[in-house]
Amino acid sequence: MTSILGLDIGTTSAKAVLFNLDGKVLAENEQPYPIIHPESGWAEQDPRQIEEATITAIRQAIQGHSGELFGIGFSTAMHSLIAIDQEGNALSNAIIWADKRSTEEASEISSTVYLNTGTPLHPMSPLAKLKWMGNHKIDYFHQANYFVSVKEYLVYRWFGEKVVDYSMAAATGLFNIHDLKWDPQALVEAHISKEQLFEPVSPFTKLTNMKSEIAEQMGINQQTPVVLAGSDGPLANLGIGAINPGETAITIGTSGAIRQFSSEPLIDSKQEIFSYSFTDDSWITGGPTNNGGIVLKWVQDLISSEHHQYSMDEMNRLAESAAPGSDKLIFLPYLNGERAPFWDAQAKGSYIGLQPQHNKEHLIRASMEGVIFSIYHIGHVLERLGNHHKTLFASGGFARSSLWLQMLADTFGKPVKVPESHQSSAWGAAWLALGAVKGYKLEDIKNSIPMKAEIEPYMTNHEIYQEQFDIYQGLYDQLKETFRKLN
Repeated sequence: MTSILGLDIGTTSAKAVLFNLDGKVLAENEQPYPIIHPESGWAEQDPRQIEEATITAIRQAIQGHSGELFGIGFSTAMHSLIAIDQEGNALSNAIIWADKRSTEEASEISSTVYLNTGTPLHPMSPLAKLKWMGNHKIDYFHQANYFVSVKEYLVYRWFGEKVVDYSMAAATGLFNIHDLKWDPQALVEAHISKEQLFEPVSPFTKLTNMKSEIAEQMGINQQTPVVLAGSDGPLANLGIGAINPGETAITIGTSGAIRQFSSEPLIDSKQEIFSYSFTDDSWITGGPTNNGGIVLKWVQDLISSEHHQYSMDEMNRLAESAAPGSDKLIFLPYLNGERAPFWDAQAKGSYIGLQPQHNKEHLIRASMEGVIFSIYHIGHVLERLGNHHKTLFASGGFARSSLWLQMLADTFGKPVKVPESHQSSAWGAAWLALGAVKGYKLEDIKNSIPMKAEIEPYMTNHEIYQEQFDIYQGLYDQLKETFRKLN
């Protein structure tokens, strides 16, 4: 049987998913790796561990598959930064999106940079991280030949090619999304030259002639095409079929995001959302939240004890026993600061309205509702820019929870479509690879996404959530100064 492989390198694991050409999952394998916290607020990963996990995931996913493998599409999480030498050896760990060490530097960057790059000024941005390295006279900043993301690191080590696809380049804060070149003003802010970055190229770029020892470890032919594809955000939209106006993709894994494709860059005068390049004539617009499934994991740890560890199924059952609105309890899910729409690394998580009658089920449900409210808040910004929400498409780990999906439908008051496989970024990467290798058109993916039954909203719940959200959306401004003082 012929197949295509989607590789999705995320925050906590590398996933290799083998699909047939209709989008059915034939095999998949996931290999985890840790996040390292050398200091409070820092978040790093070992590039060598990621490489080993990626190679293992590919080998395990294709093991026993006897048919033709057309190619591999490559999806990667955004905003990572690694300093490497001329040979591609890592001089630093990968500093990932969750790292907050460059909070001060992000506030020093000229706001006009956003107008060219579409990347909000925030410590997630490699631009801010580079500025931090320079300000703190970090040795590897001066020793490095190149600064790359996890994807470029692997591509250079596997193929010796110095290339980066548009959407990965756009996520650096160093890329001009209007002319698809490295932005001179951003490079001055970062104190680096464009020669220290790889060449931006189309997401359809094919790489062959993989180093023989790497191909052997993966168990593939070294001439198997590897297609650069893009970052996990736009590929999740593609992989779930949210590609037309009014079609909104919502992904919640460790973190979360809401996104729509557009035919031109959408630059927000308030700088509340991002606009990243994807192909020569398409852009992805939306906003990320720092706090997705990680919030539910925090609550799980909070209520569990040495005598009983609550499973996620138990958590869902408890939350379902509480009424929508959690008996007037609201949770601000800013455990790790927040990105869109505030871009405030100092924001804090908060329960608002706690009363004696609130129990575990209310804490759990309010936390889940808070994550959805955060997404809904960003959705309001997209509507302000003219991107309306007709149909929602859900992907990521949260799509395994029927309760969380119902909350999403009820909050927006819109139907939610869910694919059979929650590996939408991997399928988007695989489909783009089919486009590069076999000439498939991007829009034809809609015919090759196995879907579950559509989830319809309960409008009585929608009314409850509208009342709660009216309170929620004003809380950040009321507490912003308090967060700053606590910091």
